[in-house]
Parts: sequence; structure tokens; C-alpha cells
Amino acid sequence: MSRSWAALFALCFGFFMILLDTTIVNVAIPRLITDLPATLNEVVWVNSVYLLTFAVPLLLTGRLGDRFGPRRLYLIGLVVFTVASLWCGLATSASELIVARAVQGLGAAALTPQSMAFISFLFPTNRGTAMGVWGSVAGLATIAGPVLGGLLVQTLGWEWIFFVNVPIGIVALVLVLALVPDWQPRHSHRFDVPGIILSSLGLLGLVFGIQNGEQLGWDAVAWPLGAGAALIGIFLWWQARNPNEPLLPLELFHNRTFSFGNLTGVLIGFAMSAMFIPLTIYLQSVLHMTPLQAGLFMGPMSVVSAVLAPFAGRLSDQIEGKFIVIFGLMAYAIGIGSIALIARPELNAWWLVPGLLLCGAGIGTIFSPLSSTSISGLQPQLIGAGAGIYNMSRQVGNVLGSAAAGVLMQAQLAATNDLTEAAGNTMLLPAVVLLAAVFFAAGMRKHVPEPEFAFAD
Repeated sequence: MSRSWAALFALCFGFFMILLDTTIVNVAIPRLITDLPATLNEVVWVNSVYLLTFAVPLLLTGRLGDRFGPRRLYLIGLVVFTVASLWCGLATSASELIVARAVQGLGAAALTPQSMAFISFLFPTNRGTAMGVWGSVAGLATIAGPVLGGLLVQTLGWEWIFFVNVPIGIVALVLVLALVPDWQPRHSHRFDVPGIILSSLGLLGLVFGIQNGEQLGWDAVAWPLGAGAALIGIFLWWQARNPNEPLLPLELFHNRTFSFGNLTGVLIGFAMSAMFIPLTIYLQSVLHMTPLQAGLFMGPMSVVSAVLAPFAGRLSDQIEGKFIVIFGLMAYAIGIGSIALIARPELNAWWLVPGLLLCGAGIGTIFSPLSSTSISGLQPQLIGAGAGIYNMSRQVGNVLGSAAAGVLMQAQLAATNDLTEAAGNTMLLPAVVLLAAVFFAAGMRKHVPEPEFAFAD
């Protein structure tokens, strides 16, 4: 194995772990409600707070990697995430688990943009192939979460969906120290403190308002929603006028492909989070599957995604990646839409398999070509910032999707008192969002930059 591929393997090991935790909690929702105990809204917050603290710092951590070295930031994030995972497993209340998950998200935010920036350094020419591996890990981790989560919840208890990260984190730490070079981009960045504060508080206000609207009443959350929207507006105004170095370099969005790739990433993140909450509840609470059965039932989706992702990555080196992404979006939308439309209380679960396989095919052909195409035209000195923005876009979509699915599910239950109808209607939301993403993906254009650097084998 060449040094570049060995380094990528080590980076993907930790990356797999932190993305696994974006969905692994979903299969444990019924067990957390009864065992902690917790309300549905509190359990949704267990997932949403992780996605929120994962998303908000990504702009900053991408810059920190540029300045202090991506390997150093990756290791810091890995240690924080692993320690916080232990804390999550030891939590004795919903509020404590929410706080521990917030710390987990901060560790994930420090780690994620570094893995993507390293690919640009390690693979200056065959980047699409490397992104195919990275995308395979991303897709597999996201949809393997329910499978592993179901196994652990069923056999050992919900605490082990967090305890399992501890040995994985230690192995990942050893691999990175042994195999990943201490690359130092040494791009000198000024840190936009007002931008950090404005973006963090703005996203927090929006997510808090969306997720708690059904429980607290929309009148009660009008002020955090309004304040969040206003702060995001002020943040964008400040970024355009910041005389020094803005947290969000708006000139990046002069690149059409980067702009449309990020918009597509937001909608994909939204759809993936919004899919798993109602699907898991439907499988367990309506079709009466155990957590293990529900996880294993979604297993083929993971397998199809993992098999297709490397091929999609290699293919994106040869043809425009947007065509592969559009195919994936359509397949994913049709898959989840078909599940939503046929959901019934007494349905034979095997009728769901074609839809799940389509979802897996869609996910497997989206991540790698989208990632590779989105950052293809960026200059080397902007890779860290671009990777941070790209990953933040997807994670912002994740947190908004989780919040939206939670509030829609609660609203549907209040209106119909029918769990099947509530789950089915909620699953239509990500299907519609994915179809909207096709429009943005079509706006991307292929760009192949000249090699700027290489990591000798």
C-alpha cells in the first residue's frame, strides 16, 4: 500500500466513527424514551445538538487546520470525541446526555474538514478515486449507524452505541500518528471573532425555534426564530464587509460549481436526517421490529451504498460528476418516496426492500462525485476554508432536517393520532427535498485543476 493510501485509510477510520454517530442514535429512540426516561423531543435533541455543535464550528476548524496543521486539529478532535463518547455512555439523564453529545459534536467539527483537506494534498491528480473512497466511507457510515446501533441496543444496551467509540477512537489515534504526515500548509489566517459569534448564535436560534415550535407553541418560539434569522443576515453582511479575513470568504461562492455543490449538500444533509427518524419509528413502533431487526433490515442499503461509491468516484474522474449526482438524487428520492407511499400498519416488510435498495444506490452515487466536483476549482490556499464550508453545509442540512422531521412528526401525531400516517407523511418531506436538490446539482460544472503539490510515495 502506498503512503498516500495508507494515510487515507487512517484518516477514514476516524472519519467513519464520527459520521456513524450522526445516525446511530435514531435506532435507539424508543429505548431512550423508556430507559432514561425521555420525551420524543428530548431524544430528537440528543441527535440535533450533536449535529448543531458539529456544524457551527466547521468554518473555524477548517481555518485552524490551515494555520496550525490539519493533522494536529484532527488528533485534537479525535481525542475530544472519544472522551465525550465515554461521557455519553455514562449519562444518567436526558439533559446530561444532551450536554455530552454537544461536546462530541465539537470534537467531530475539529476532525472533519481536515480529512477532506488531506485528500487534496495526498492525491493532487487522481482526486476523484480518493474521493470515491472518502465518499464510500461517508455514505456507509451514515446508513450503517442504524445497523450497528440496532445490534448494540438489542444485545448490550443503548449505552454501548457510545462506548463502542472508545476502542475505535484509540485505534484511530494510533493509526493517524503512525501513518499520516504532519503536513503544514502554514497559511496565516486572522480569526473572525464577530463572525464566529454571529453564525453560532444565529444557527442556534433557528434550530431551537424549529425543533421546539410544536412543543412550546409557535408564538413562544417566534423570537428565537426571528433573532436567529436576523443574526444570520447580520453575519452575511459582516462577511461581505469584513476588512480583514472573513470567516466565510464570499469570493468562494463566485465559483459556480462550489456554490451549487454546497446548496446540493445542504439539501442532501437535510434529507438524510429527515429520513431516519420516521423510518426507524415506523419499523419499530408500527411493524414491531426489535432495534436489531430494524437495523439489519436497513443493512442492504448500506451494502449497496458501499459497493457503488468507489465506482462513482472513479467515474467522476472521467465524466462530469453532476450527472452521477443527479442520478443518485433521483434514485434516493424515488426510494424514500416509495416507502412513504406504501407504508401501512400491517404491511409485509419485504415490500420496503426495493425502496431501501434504491436509497442505497442513491447515497452511494452522491457523496464522492459531489465532494470531488464541489472543490475541484478551488485554489490550494482556500482548500481548508472550502472543505470547512462544504462540510458545514451538509451538517447544517443535517441539523435542520433532524429538527424539521421531529417537529413534523409531532405535529402529524397531534393532528391524526395515527403513527403510520405520521411516519409516512414525514418521509415524503426528504423525497421532495431531494427532487429540489436536482436543480442545484444540474448547475455544477466540471473543473480539473493543475497539480500544485504531491506527497511522494
